[in-house]
Amino acid sequence: MRPKVFITREIPENGIKMIKKFYEIEVWKDQKAPPRDVLLEKIRDFDALVTLLTEKVDKELLDSAPNLKIIAQYAVGYDNIDVEEATKRGVYVTNTPGVLTDATADLAFTLLLATARRLIEADQFVRSGEWKKSGVGWHPLMFLGYGLKGKTLGIIGLGRIGQAVAKRAKGFGMKVLYYSRTRKTEAEKEIGADYVDFETLLKKSDFISIHVPLTKKTYHMIGEKELQLMKPNAILVNTARGAIVDTKALVKALKEGWIAGAGLDVFEEEPYYDRELFSLKNVVLAPHIGSATHEAREGMARLVAENLIAFARGEIPPNLINMEVTKIRKPGFE
Repeated sequence: MRPKVFITREIPENGIKMIKKFYEIEVWKDQKAPPRDVLLEKIRDFDALVTLLTEKVDKELLDSAPNLKIIAQYAVGYDNIDVEEATKRGVYVTNTPGVLTDATADLAFTLLLATARRLIEADQFVRSGEWKKSGVGWHPLMFLGYGLKGKTLGIIGLGRIGQAVAKRAKGFGMKVLYYSRTRKTEAEKEIGADYVDFETLLKKSDFISIHVPLTKKTYHMIGEKELQLMKPNAILVNTARGAIVDTKALVKALKEGWIAGAGLDVFEEEPYYDRELFSLKNVVLAPHIGSATHEAREGMARLVAENLIAFARGEIPPNLINMEVTKIRKPGFE
């Protein structure tokens, strides 16, 4: 009898086809995440689980899943999963790194450019008919923004995505500074980036892009103190996790002119609405679409399938997060 996997949302068909060869599949068809009580009930009968960031995998869920052997996260980040608790129970946890690097880096740069050049403001001005009503076809002071060439981009976290953003910045003739928990000397040479301490990065950067995971140490890493250190013409971009930035502090900074603008793809809660933040003209907003390209999402589905298939074959999954689990239990369903 084949193992059973519950997939908490529809994923691209390429991944489903691969998984079906090794597992009995049940897919949650609703666009919204399965309600907590439903998930806790369903998981009792499954051997494997495919999760998104919306599913909180904690002690309560693991207690409800006596047969669970592997959690295949459809994302790079996994702050929604209690990996330590899963490891104690011999549950393998995997993710999907690499395949969404370029998509997320592209979006980070899209937000940077759109904010710097006030693109959303300009679009609304044209679309609403205000441009036509104004009778002004062109004016030297209309929608002035900021250019990129010769400016300094500060990158917080020089992992895969941070490095991809840095490479794009070089194409625009920008100087790149970075701050990271560990110094990346080889990447520095390849990209031409300079390592600086956190405070220096905040003070010297014209643009700042965040690319660190959400942890206890990075929670509200950017707050009032940090925003006040930034240049008044600086723009902050966040495509990592919403809670890395203190939203209340950011609103204050944007309203009072501590910084010039922000481009946000992630929020402290998702889905999210904040009347005060969303009413500001100097912020560009997106609904967590960093990896939303056909190529990236299909690549993520493929990695989820490869992780599940390797495990079913009794092999260590290629993207195993908690390698220490292999000392507790061998991969496979035997």
